[in-house]
Amino acid sequence: MDIQLPGQVKFIIDTLEEAGFEAYAVGGCVRDSIIGRNPQDWDITTVAKPEQVKGLFRRTIDTGIAHGTVTVMLDRNGYEVTTYRIDGTYEDARHPNGVTFTPDLLEDLKRRDFTINAMAYHPERGLVDAFDGIADMRGGVIRCVGDPAERFGEDALRMLRAVRFAAQLGFQVEGCTRQAIADMAPLLGKVSAERIQVELVKLLVSQNPQEMRTLYETGMSAVILPEWDAMMETKQENPHHAYTVGEHTIRVLMHTPQDRILRLAALFHDVAKPVCRTVDEKGVDHFYGHPEQGAVLTRKILRRLKFDNATIDMTARLVAGHDVNPALHDRGVRRAIRRVGMECYPAIFDLKLADILAQSDYERQEKLEALDRYRELYREIMARGDCLSLKELAVDGKDLIELGIPAGRKLGEILSRLLELVVEEPEKNTKEYLTGYTLENLFIR
Repeated sequence: MDIQLPGQVKFIIDTLEEAGFEAYAVGGCVRDSIIGRNPQDWDITTVAKPEQVKGLFRRTIDTGIAHGTVTVMLDRNGYEVTTYRIDGTYEDARHPNGVTFTPDLLEDLKRRDFTINAMAYHPERGLVDAFDGIADMRGGVIRCVGDPAERFGEDALRMLRAVRFAAQLGFQVEGCTRQAIADMAPLLGKVSAERIQVELVKLLVSQNPQEMRTLYETGMSAVILPEWDAMMETKQENPHHAYTVGEHTIRVLMHTPQDRILRLAALFHDVAKPVCRTVDEKGVDHFYGHPEQGAVLTRKILRRLKFDNATIDMTARLVAGHDVNPALHDRGVRRAIRRVGMECYPAIFDLKLADILAQSDYERQEKLEALDRYRELYREIMARGDCLSLKELAVDGKDLIELGIPAGRKLGEILSRLLELVVEEPEKNTKEYLTGYTLENLFIR
């Protein structure tokens, strides 16, 4: 099997080999090359010790030198070069208490997580596949190298990574590996929120976000995202729905573009339904206030998972606005844009469309037609340049100060009132009209 190595990767391997040190491309880059994906990173494993690697290349970074890893810099590209190693005992479900360097490539490959990630390639010696990674790739299987309980005991995050790889590749987690995940899921409680976040996002933006179901079925979400369990277990006895909150959400994810913020908003758009659920005298479920409460809960969850503030804010705004259905005329849509937030458009339309497609057939055509009209009116409003924010208002704070209004809270309140006025009646957004209106109606000297 031939793999076309990038020139710089081949240069690193050739440099090591010419100095007498065996070296291979290893791991995910080999896997991706075989299945036709473009590797994001190229890693090299070698018998050379870190100091020997550093001596062969002009620019290196001590990325993880205690564990045998040096980053070789070529131009502006970095390549991790790691010495063959055997890991010591794992005492925290994350880090070995030490490593032992070994001259044996197979010993190094034994410590890796999954068979599809435990292959190495050399441009002349070819592929080293000691654990049948190729067979598992052909079978579409995620399988641990060796005993899955040992692999997950070494690094509990590997359980989440197994499902993430299944989502990215369209594979299935092999039976024994899946059972070990179910048995050992509580260990995820030892993994940092930052690492959980990275894997969760990769799963969500994959082509198979329905693997969120596997997180529930194996017990992982009970540890890292208990709100998801509540969603999976909350029924929706309502004409508009045909699934539990969680199953509906999975279908929303599958209809949403593979965008990080949109997929997060899709995941959490109904997160508050379990706590907002009420049942009327006819046995029909209702979820009053769930978008607003969902936005609050979304912020709490995303902070817990250590997301950045911009992501938290945008996701929560989309959650809060996903169920806004304005009166279908210019004024109604302008009001909706102000309520939901300019920054949520046009993404909110993708979320709303996915939400409709994941519901029951009840009134679906009417909902889709209303959404099309909502989107059409939005486009017309934007094309006309109707005023929707303070920065588009024909007057600003300086203009009001010149009228004699002192800087302070009152000035801000007047600007907000003027904005409300022109959102209702855009033709009044002129400096002449707004200054006159202010003096006549909003400011008494």
